[in-house]
Amino acid sequence: MSEHITEIVVFTILFLVVSGMGFVAARWRRPDDLASLHEWGLGGRKFGSWVTWFLVGGDLYTAYTFVAVPALLFGAGAMGFFALPYTIITYPLVFLVLIRLWSVSHVHNLVTPADFVRVRFGSPTLALLVAITGLVATMPYIALQLVGIEAVLKTMGVTGDLPLIIAFAILAAYTYQSGLRAPALIAFVKDSLIYLIILVAVIYIPAKLGGWGSIFDAAKAKFDATPAPGDGILLNPNNQLQYITLALGSAMALFLYPHSVTGVLAARNRGVVKRNMAALPAYSLLLGLIALLGYMAIAAGVKPITSGGKADANTVVPLLFDKMFPDWLAGVAYAAVGIGALVPAAIMSIAAANLFTRNIYREYFKPDATDAQEAAVSKIASLVVKVGAVAVILMIDPQFSIDLQLIGGVIILQTLPAVALGLFTRWFHRAGLIAGLVAGMAAGMILLYNIANPAINHAHFGGSAFPLSQLGLDTKMTIYAGFLALIVNLAVAAAGTLIARAGRLADGPDGTRPSDYTADEGDPRVHEIELSGSH
Repeated sequence: MSEHITEIVVFTILFLVVSGMGFVAARWRRPDDLASLHEWGLGGRKFGSWVTWFLVGGDLYTAYTFVAVPALLFGAGAMGFFALPYTIITYPLVFLVLIRLWSVSHVHNLVTPADFVRVRFGSPTLALLVAITGLVATMPYIALQLVGIEAVLKTMGVTGDLPLIIAFAILAAYTYQSGLRAPALIAFVKDSLIYLIILVAVIYIPAKLGGWGSIFDAAKAKFDATPAPGDGILLNPNNQLQYITLALGSAMALFLYPHSVTGVLAARNRGVVKRNMAALPAYSLLLGLIALLGYMAIAAGVKPITSGGKADANTVVPLLFDKMFPDWLAGVAYAAVGIGALVPAAIMSIAAANLFTRNIYREYFKPDATDAQEAAVSKIASLVVKVGAVAVILMIDPQFSIDLQLIGGVIILQTLPAVALGLFTRWFHRAGLIAGLVAGMAAGMILLYNIANPAINHAHFGGSAFPLSQLGLDTKMTIYAGFLALIVNLAVAAAGTLIARAGRLADGPDGTRPSDYTADEGDPRVHEIELSGSH
């Protein structure tokens, strides 16, 4: 550890400064009373274009961006670039979805995607399933952020669980106090640090390694020398379908996550949402540059830290910074990764807590809960969610931390028919949607369970690339498990709807009107409900 003193000092100072901002955020744009989900969990629903851009960007581009994507390129090559088209195509896909969700949520005072399902389909059961799905999918995503912090600590020679627990405790404390205002304020620093480090890295490191040609040559030499199915600097016929379905499936899943919805619902009006959907692809350029850090690590001869006989690929980027940067700059880079984990982890825990409070606690335990009681329960739930994320780390030990996000994606994708399609049509019967969600979730879990990864000696849950040979097809091609599960979901939902209609089963009442989906700031109903804070 002694050789990393400068890095540790710089990392600690920046980490503490940003954490201090998290506590101060409780006074930033402070309302008369923070004791409501609209203030604690959605920042008062008053964020403008710039705050929303940093908040949503800080929410979506996380430790997954800085640690997991380059680690996948380092280990598997071109397959890791799926993250680039996925983050490009997601914005046109969700543009119309999110502005409609913003409008109907503000008219009906909704806080979570499950709130919308409850009003749209009149089904507490379907809303409960959507809420539970969101909670389960968010756990591994929060865990991924903690994996990012852990990788930085390992690189600095800081071992043991205590430092990670301390970072976790600080995160829990300022999230509890300040709510969504904390990650919104911190996101400004987080993004500034990340842009600074990446711009320096893509200019400075290639210059020291002999240029981009040398970097790609080194990557190709590595994959040629250690051939493995799916690995290589280019895609091969066996993983192209996986690449396409993974990018498309991930794009459809991204804004179904509760934390993505939380960032959008905190926006002031529809115009803010539209401008952000147009501007956020700028982050995709940054993501492409970040991904190339994996190839730089190969060219630099970086060897992942080994513990317990296993190489931790998540440490390749921190090790690259340690090897190529001066100590002080490496410390700044580590802080960027650490802070890049804190912002989304805070938003995710808030979003998951809101799900529990609104769609489980209020729906089933205390229907007459006041705003203050909702906020108090949500604060406690946010702490419990973080503990659950730590448990995920202990239970699942993937070779690449990106698997945590991919598993969560398979799960959350199953809410697409009820949430995304529900914003446009009520053709699906609530019974069909319930049957489809259950079938899709079961299919997803079965598929994930049957994916092995010999490289890490995992017979189950070894990734998200499902071999089509297991379906009896004579091929070596793989496909994204979430995509198959969604097909099962939609098929069962459609069949269930037809059966329910034929049997004349009662459908739930639709609490929305067509005009609700286009309401904007200044609409009398939006203004009245926001002022009243009633449910």
